[in-house]
Amino acid sequence: MERLIKQMEQTILGQERNIRYLITALLAGGHVLLEGVPGVGKTKLVRTLASLVDGQYRRVQFTPDLMPSDITGNVVFNMKEHEFETIKGPVFTNLLLADEINRTPPRTQAALLEAMEERQVTIHDRTYELPDPFFVIATQNPVEYEGTYPLPEAQLDRFLFKLQLSYPSHEQEVQVLKEHVPFFAQDPQALKAVITLEELSEKRRLLADVVVEDSILDYITTLIRKTRETKRLQLGASTRAGIAILMASKAWALLDGRQYVTPDDVKAVAVPALRHRLLVSPQVELEGGTSDQIIQETLAAIPVPR
Repeated sequence: MERLIKQMEQTILGQERNIRYLITALLAGGHVLLEGVPGVGKTKLVRTLASLVDGQYRRVQFTPDLMPSDITGNVVFNMKEHEFETIKGPVFTNLLLADEINRTPPRTQAALLEAMEERQVTIHDRTYELPDPFFVIATQNPVEYEGTYPLPEAQLDRFLFKLQLSYPSHEQEVQVLKEHVPFFAQDPQALKAVITLEELSEKRRLLADVVVEDSILDYITTLIRKTRETKRLQLGASTRAGIAILMASKAWALLDGRQYVTPDDVKAVAVPALRHRLLVSPQVELEGGTSDQIIQETLAAIPVPR
């Protein structure tokens, strides 16, 4: 896993923290929503990961005219065989890139709900299991951009993390320009895989051995319940959010070479695990408040277990 992280950091400059979050989600078996303005490397980040993991990769470009069957698949009549045939869609893969997911209407966005939560797809009353592992990375432009449809709360709640990609620093941007070569010469698909699906499954099984004490479980539960009690939020964290923090904390600890979770692990993953699940009240939003600030303030107000 460390080799995977280092290889990605060599290819993608200025996103070290987000790369670690991305690998944490992959290890924890969750999905990731990447948000950022056009041109900061969201798609390249995903294509690089797909090249370094030896699994099947599919990309779907979400557009206003995309239909749910374009993602899940459909049943068509085979004229040659004189029978109906199921054509499986691009969702049947190990790593699915849902590119610019908020440029398609909610009806099509909802096509991923069953797949992301239950790892299965229903096509004309028949249910098909998805490959294991199944990892969705969706990219989106900020919601205030033209031609975007906000993701519904039920869809957002199925993402383990929401990561925000910002512009690189001045020094990093200079380095990007210095190392720039024509696109075809630095195609991420030319990278060699550093981990197989079998090795990834083996690492995931190690999560069961990561110890989480009752005090840490109480710490996580207190955090998500506090978000429901504050008047600064219209919508607090769900029970699924608590599970997300738990699994992400275990994966974060495992990447650090530990078999136990500490409060610092919980703090490290809390913001990306919660920021997209909370709905800030209009008054707080008018004052410039964000869900990230509320999460940090809530963490600071909770006694840290010893």
